[in-house]
Amino acid sequence: MKYYCSKCGETIAVTTRKAKCDCGGLWKLDYKPPKFDLSLVDQNTWSIFRYRAFMPLKGEEWRQISLGEGMTPVIQYNEDVLLKMDYCMPTLSFKDRGAAVLIAHCKAIGVDSVVQDSSGNAGNSVAAYSAKAGIDCEIFVPEGTSPQKINMIKSHNACVNIVPGTRDNCANACRAKVDTEGKYYANHVYNPFFYEGTKTYIYEVYEQLHRIPKNIFVPLGNGTLFIGIVKALEELLESGVIDKMPTIIAVQSEHCDPFAKAVLSGEKHPVAVTPKPTMAEGIAIGVPMRGDEILEYTYKHNIEMITAPENRILEARMALAAKGIYCEHTTAATYAAYLKYCDLKGKTSDCLIPMCGAGLKSDH
Repeated sequence: MKYYCSKCGETIAVTTRKAKCDCGGLWKLDYKPPKFDLSLVDQNTWSIFRYRAFMPLKGEEWRQISLGEGMTPVIQYNEDVLLKMDYCMPTLSFKDRGAAVLIAHCKAIGVDSVVQDSSGNAGNSVAAYSAKAGIDCEIFVPEGTSPQKINMIKSHNACVNIVPGTRDNCANACRAKVDTEGKYYANHVYNPFFYEGTKTYIYEVYEQLHRIPKNIFVPLGNGTLFIGIVKALEELLESGVIDKMPTIIAVQSEHCDPFAKAVLSGEKHPVAVTPKPTMAEGIAIGVPMRGDEILEYTYKHNIEMITAPENRILEARMALAAKGIYCEHTTAATYAAYLKYCDLKGKTSDCLIPMCGAGLKSDH
């Protein structure tokens, strides 16, 4: 198993400390899991690592790292919508799926210090799992990140740097430290091991429902959950577990929509946008580093794009809360986009929507 470059095809061992290829391309993982089969799921492991037969894990480090992430319920919200309750995680967000696998990999190859940039949730996950693994951790967050998220990161003994400006400015500051100091970049966008964790979202849905819903809504900023979902669905398709891809509807903020604009005009690269302030901070990514890869998936599988109306995010959040679902604003944006989708296309049934982050993390 090796990394290979998404641009030039150069290969390198997965033990490398290089965040990306010398040509600037991001790593992909040269790994093909066995055909998906529920008989290979470890029924005695109550975490995402029950699916380790389909993950590129070496050794048993995961046993020291796991905090019991995953196994989140799918609930019936109404007659048309199922919710996957992914904020029922150790750090209250779906990012624990990816962080658990990435930090298990870091532990396996002897990494003792990591840096990461995040709008909050991924940084919190990496900080928590680094703490469990005994790995030093430094997190960069953009100004305006909710104090609750920052306090959670600090509680795991991680160093926090608050960077002025946008989420993209924050990423640039962190990557500069990676380049100048050679720190290991435990990043949810750059490192492909992260997606080997987020793909368990779909494994769980299939194991829980014994099917895949017709319509899958997914928030899209950097593509952390998006890429994991598409990878897992491709695996199920290739394994003959499902006979066709569901309809995937990717949700962007209307104040930061480089993919939605690209698809409108048929572009192969994300459109340059100037992000405006949005309550959907978790998907406010103006320069998505895996943008070309995400658009390749989009065109390959006829994935639809929709933007979440900013003026309906609070309304959507209150509607969810009125039924006992208290989620982050970014998560509510996905439900707001679903409501808009129904306005545009009519009643849309058998939909799955992820509840990605808990509400207390974004109350500020």
